[in-house]
Parts: sequence; C-alpha cells; structure tokens
Amino acid sequence: MKVAVVGAGYVGLVTGACLAWLEHDVILVENDVERCAAISVGQCPIHEPGLPELLGETLATGHLRIVSNLEQIPSAPDVVFIAVGTPPLPSGEPDLSALESVARGIGQHLDPEAGILVVNKSTVPIGSGNWVEMLIEEGLSKRSVVAGRSAERKSHKFLVASNPEFLREGSAIGDTLHPDRIVTGAGDARAFAILRQLYRPILEQDFPVPPALGLSSQGHPVPLVETDLASAELVKYAANAFLATKISFINEMAAMAEKVGADITEVARGIGLDARIGPRFLQAGIGWGGSCFRKDVQALQATAREYGVQTRLLEAAVAVNDHQRHVVLIKLQEHLKILKGRTIGLLGLSFKPDTDDLRDAPSHTIAFQLLKAGARVRVHDPVAMPQARRQWTDLDLVYTVDALELAEGCDALVLVTEWPTYRKVDLVALASRMRGRVLVDGRNVLEPQRAREAGLQLVGVGRG
Repeated sequence: MKVAVVGAGYVGLVTGACLAWLEHDVILVENDVERCAAISVGQCPIHEPGLPELLGETLATGHLRIVSNLEQIPSAPDVVFIAVGTPPLPSGEPDLSALESVARGIGQHLDPEAGILVVNKSTVPIGSGNWVEMLIEEGLSKRSVVAGRSAERKSHKFLVASNPEFLREGSAIGDTLHPDRIVTGAGDARAFAILRQLYRPILEQDFPVPPALGLSSQGHPVPLVETDLASAELVKYAANAFLATKISFINEMAAMAEKVGADITEVARGIGLDARIGPRFLQAGIGWGGSCFRKDVQALQATAREYGVQTRLLEAAVAVNDHQRHVVLIKLQEHLKILKGRTIGLLGLSFKPDTDDLRDAPSHTIAFQLLKAGARVRVHDPVAMPQARRQWTDLDLVYTVDALELAEGCDALVLVTEWPTYRKVDLVALASRMRGRVLVDGRNVLEPQRAREAGLQLVGVGRG
C-alpha cells in the first residue's frame, strides 16, 4: 500500500520504518529541513535500539523515502498517518497546533476526494477525529475557492480513523512489529478494511523479522480492536493513566513497607503473581517520567474538567509520583544530615534505559533540588549527556566520562536510571573512589550483598 507518515518524530519515524520493512511504500513528511536531510542519508536523530539499522535498510530498498512538505508527495496515498507532537500547554491541555496545520494541509495539498484514509497516530484528545475531519473539509474548501469553484461540499470521499500508538522507548520496534494489540477507531467499515489490509502482516505475524534487532516471531496472531473514534482515543489515555497509577500505587506501598520493616520487592512479587494484577509496572522507585505519562494524564484530566468529571484517582497518582522525586533528597538528608557543601553523583539522566529522552526525567528534579540545597552535582549517562548539555542550561552540573570518574570524591551516589552498565558496575572500585559510603538505589536493582561486600551503605526505596 502507499502510505504517508506526517511527522518524523519518535512515533512517526518508527512507524514509517516498520511499515516500510513490511514492504509498504512509505513517504515520511518532515518539515524540519535539517532533520529531513539527515534522515534521508540514514542518520537516525533519536536513540532507539535497532532503528538506525532498520532506517538504513528501508531507505536502501526504496520502500522508505522522506520529503519536507505535503506538496512533495507525488500521488495520493492510500493512508496518511498524522504523527505530529502534541506537547502539553501550561494548562495541561495538549497543544494541537501542529495537528491542526497538518489536517488543513491534507485538505489543501493532497486529494482527499481520491478516498484516502487519514489516521490520527498522535495522542489526541477525545473528539479529535471529528475535528480533523472538519479541518480537512476546510482545507478542501480553501483549495476550491482558490481554484474558482464553489466552496460548498455536501459529501466527501476521504475517511478518518484513530489508531493510537503504544510504543515504549527503548523497545519501540518490537512494540510495533510484535504488539500486544492494535486498536483502531472509525465510523466507516471501509476504514477498518483498509487498516486490516495495512496491518495484515503484523496481525498474522507473517513477515521476516529484521535480523539486526534480535527479535523472534511472536508465534500467535495479534488481537485487533475495532471500535468507534471516541473509544479508540480514550483507550490510549486510559492505558497510560492506568500504568501511571499502578506505579504510584506500588510507591505508596513502598512508603508503608519502610515504616513496618517490609521489603517492597517481595510485596510486589507476592501481589504480581496474582493473574488479576500481574507483575509489570510494580517496580517501586523514584517514579515515572518521560513524554507520555504526565502529558496524557493531564490531557485526560483536562477533558474530564470539560465534561464535569472528577478525577480524584489520577490527581493522587500524580501527587504520589511528584513526591517520589523528593524521596531521594529525604534519604540523603537522613544519612548525610547536611547537604550543603556535599558532592553527590547521579548515575543516569534519561527517564529510562535505552533512550536519550530527558522529557520529565526525574534526574532533572533531583539535580535541581540538590543544587538548591547547596550540593555539588556530578552526573553520568551512557547516551543522554549530549542532550542534557544542550537542554539543561539551567543546571550547573559536572559531566563525567564514566561511573568511576563520577564517583571521584562523592559523599553519596544516587542510581537514577537503571542502565545495564550500572547494574554490572564494579562496586568495590566505585567505593574506592568515593569520599563517603552512601549509595541510594532509586530503582531497587542493585544487589544488597554486593554493596555490603564493597563497603557501601545501600539505601533502597521501600526496602525496610
């Protein structure tokens, strides 16, 4: 099929490369000229395992191309994905200006009358499918006026659908090719038929696995959810809101565990074995971050306010998560007493491993709090330090080349991001470089016995 993906950000780039791997003819549209030029020669602008290889392979076969605007698409595609960013506004509502621009542009520059399917891939508020349809109509009307034809239209042939993404940074390609489910929302049977055809290889798990990714075939069909537009849009927000709440719940239980002398890792294991609960997202620590959870929860709350619905549970989930970032400071104060004049090292900056994404990263909050308390902050991250240098100009940080240099002269260390390299670090060598002996494990991933043998005082979260 002929596919256009508008927006070569995280979602658009991964979606486009994966669909091209399935031998659809994909055109990426990216209006950032420098980014567009870099991608066209195989330079991957984001850190995502396997994506550079997949990008290079699909560009080489010709199944993936990239242009800088909608006018450069040579012919009407069968499907147009809108995959632009919807960052939060100060109010918590998503900024839909890019989505609005693209929808109008589709009406003005493509040929919706050819029966194309326009799909919202961006995370958008409930009701956006209807809004996008209206905007495309307005774009069509504007084109008609310019051409000297009547602007009045009683019907249209294009279709609009919702197809939310459920990608996890660090495993986005596997999540695309081997998803838990595919959710589609539309008001026309033709839209569902097109999406079934597009996703058939994934639904049936009938395609060659990219060799560079180390993935294996899932071995069973992927469930397909076909529903109305509003339900599909709510599925995305509800999924992220539930996962955020699940993490906040286990962190609230971690506070209880510390008071009564329990170990939250054992508690999580005990409740996670219940099939109704499951073990995933029950890892206590310093809380969630990233581009999705806070933004999506806030957007859901904004929609709820619009309809007069109270969201007490979501408010609590956000409050618990915000508190978890202060837990590090509290624990350091308990063990060091005074933070002013101390040197603290942060192991990890990205909000999770296998990405350089710093959006809503707990490390920024922790570093800011420590600097405000008068401490000197040393940092290291395997991939995110270039991003931090560019983005975090508000923080006076000392960047180091590895974990051992980071530890030099530190009164305490804090493991912020559970990168594999930190799990395997030589704790004896680490301790020998430190001035103090406190190691706060903000993700509960280090082995207490190894830390004790290295002479370190390991401080976990919820491990009384």
